[in-house]
Amino acid sequence: MSNPIQFEDFAKVDLRVGTILEVSDFPEARKPAYQLIIDFGDLGIKKTSAQITTIYKKEDLLHKQIVAIVNFPRKQIASFMSECLVLGAVDGKDVILLNPEIKVKNGTTVQ
Repeated sequence: MSNPIQFEDFAKVDLRVGTILEVSDFPEARKPAYQLIIDFGDLGIKKTSAQITTIYKKEDLLHKQIVAIVNFPRKQIASFMSECLVLGAVDGKDVILLNPEIKVKNGTTVQ
């Protein structure tokens, strides 16, 4: 286990469910990645990149719901501005996306 945090620290993290609307290759990334456009309902549309090319094909990601942190500051990645962080379980080189078992409204909070 890494450094323990207080509940107040966790409460600052805004985890939301969103639906992937668009997926494109990201050839400028240092490691193989996709650029994702994600709908977070009332929070709007956000962009990010994700190193998930070893398991997921672009067409399999379309309309898939995911969990992301939406209150990180924007981050420049090569020529792309990332606006959220998609969450996944890391298994060696593979990242397995976290997602709700049942479809929920985009923007739903995760606790």
